[in-house]
Amino acid sequence: MPGKGKVTTATLRERKRAGERIAALTAYDNLFATLLDNAGVDVILVGDSVATVMQGRHTTVSVTMDQMVYHSELVSRGCNRALVVGDLPFLSYQVGIEEALRNAGRLLKEGHVEAVKLEGGRAFVPTVERLVSAGIPVMGHLGLTPQSINQFGSYKTRGTEAEEQREMIEDAQALEAAGAFAIVLEKVPSNLGKRMSAATTIPIIGIGAGPHTDGQILVTHDMLGMFTRFKPRFVRRYLELAKDIGSAVEGYCGDVRGGSFPNADESY
Repeated sequence: MPGKGKVTTATLRERKRAGERIAALTAYDNLFATLLDNAGVDVILVGDSVATVMQGRHTTVSVTMDQMVYHSELVSRGCNRALVVGDLPFLSYQVGIEEALRNAGRLLKEGHVEAVKLEGGRAFVPTVERLVSAGIPVMGHLGLTPQSINQFGSYKTRGTEAEEQREMIEDAQALEAAGAFAIVLEKVPSNLGKRMSAATTIPIIGIGAGPHTDGQILVTHDMLGMFTRFKPRFVRRYLELAKDIGSAVEGYCGDVRGGSFPNADESY
């Protein structure tokens, strides 16, 4: 069972040292954040995946800073225990280091998150160093990086070649040296997830990176079977809520049209 104390970046490092795995999920609103927090999730990511899950977009590229601040504030208000991490969206940190600092600061000051996440490796080491020096905890993101989908052209598995694996491990070590407290590792071979966890002293939190990372993260709406446009191989569905919700709504519509709702006990 998870501990009752507040989860911090220090907690995650302690978990890795103790060999205790970290459970993370995404949230975009207050209701889901409260449910996840009460259930004992360690890390709640306000992901730019809000674009595909909540906005109906095909990529995460279109999400704005204002939208991320808005969703972060909703989520943060629902969390007492979990560490809340906010995604820095596309072009909020790539243009320049000082702009990255201002935008990350907005997520903390206005969105009330406790850390930010950004995609990329060694090219963003100076940015990570600047944010950390200003007191902003940074989580990295390597492997499949959805903000770069237009460059890569597909969502295929990353790190399948030896040279790419070597570079990714070096990226992880560079992010750690720059002060990152954890790294999300997405859609890479299981053996690379294991190697990267062994090569760093900060937690590697996998999503489609095999069972040997220091923790796992999934999109909550995938895990609950609510998002059905596609199902990645790495998703385990613990419920099929899309079907259950559809059945419930059909039942409600039938009761309303048939005159059985509301009944006497449901009326004043």
